[in-house]
Amino acid sequence: MSKAFTRETDTPEDDDVPDGPALPAGGKNYMTQAGHDRLRAELLHLLDVERPRVVEVVHWAASNGDRSENGDYLYGKKRLREIDRRIRFLTKRLDAAVVVDPSQHHGKDQVFFGATVRFAREDGSETTVTILGIDEADTTQGQVSWVSPVAQALLKAREGDEVRLLTPTGWETLEILEVSYPAASA
Repeated sequence: MSKAFTRETDTPEDDDVPDGPALPAGGKNYMTQAGHDRLRAELLHLLDVERPRVVEVVHWAASNGDRSENGDYLYGKKRLREIDRRIRFLTKRLDAAVVVDPSQHHGKDQVFFGATVRFAREDGSETTVTILGIDEADTTQGQVSWVSPVAQALLKAREGDEVRLLTPTGWETLEILEVSYPAASA
């Protein structure tokens, strides 16, 4: 069958694939103001800069005639689908966002969202993690999502408490050594 008679769709099979981790049941997406600002900036960049630029290229490529072997047109349409999928994802995440200010817990010793927690493992090693939102956590920076197993084990515990964490190798006991929060900005 000739490509000229095949139908192009704007909804590919992978359209249902999310661009990030799934939200927990209940749909709340806790994040800091900085995380919210980063997602919003990305969304605005896609809407105001990236998408109009790609639309212009696709429009130009479509005006060149035969679209079946027009690389600019085919790539541009694919890129538009990717951009639109990311826009939908970011819009849903921002709609479900609950911005939390971790500094409201400054000076407290109980673990809540936004806490930086230093804990000791059974083997004597120490680890420090900061509990942040799903879309802003970066494990390479010592940040974990509030829905991660380690964060779930730590949440609501206090300095000096021991909590149990289920790991792939079995249960592990963690002792919370220190809990801190950022100071409120002036």
